[in-house]
Amino acid sequence: MRQNLIGLVSYHDLSAAQTNERRLRISASKRLLDLVVSVILLFLLLPAMLVIALLIVLDTPGSPIFVQQRVGLRRKRAGNRIVWEVGTFPFYKFRTMRKNANPEIHRAYVGALIRNDHEGMAALQGEDVKVRKLVKDPRVTRVGAFLRKSSLDELPEFWNVLRGDMSLVGPRRPIPYEVEMYEPWHRKRLEAVPGLTGLWQVTARSSSSFDDMVELDLYYIEHQSLWLDLKILLMTPLAVLRGQGAV
Repeated sequence: MRQNLIGLVSYHDLSAAQTNERRLRISASKRLLDLVVSVILLFLLLPAMLVIALLIVLDTPGSPIFVQQRVGLRRKRAGNRIVWEVGTFPFYKFRTMRKNANPEIHRAYVGALIRNDHEGMAALQGEDVKVRKLVKDPRVTRVGAFLRKSSLDELPEFWNVLRGDMSLVGPRRPIPYEVEMYEPWHRKRLEAVPGLTGLWQVTARSSSSFDDMVELDLYYIEHQSLWLDLKILLMTPLAVLRGQGAV
């Protein structure tokens, strides 16, 4: 069930960044694109997704699908008005870690990343690495490492797009404990529906600092349009093939 995250972003904060009228206009065109593309790709990718699910189950015990609460924006009808609500939603990915993996190492790394604490990140990695992501994660399985490197672990997210939890293009979808560590200006990246891909993913990806990632998300929010979404979608396959910043 979707829950409000009280104190993170209020309705008034959201309307200060974008007017409701503009948001609805953009939302309508994005939603049509999301529905068409997600239905087509889920149908075409179903055989490959079944094979991936089988490989995951054969590699380690547990469900092939990993479900985690993430934070995102979604429109909601309140009486005769449409309002925008920030809350949590169930986020679907292929499982890349061992069953019941402890999230504390990731929580600690995210905190160091947000603080731009290079020493803290290096200590958790075991060495300093250029990629600003937890690379040497003991929780990741053999199949999971390949899925992360190829971004195939993200295919189930098309179901989130179809449900309306996410859009094809938008800011990265954060974990609740990540949002709790945000500086006030970081929270402005919650002012758009989160995306499967985005400006950060096709430009800097995990090679950028957290602040740089947020800056890219804010640029997207301020300039988002159907044409910008199409441009980012066309750039995404090349970014995936390059594998830059992927782990």
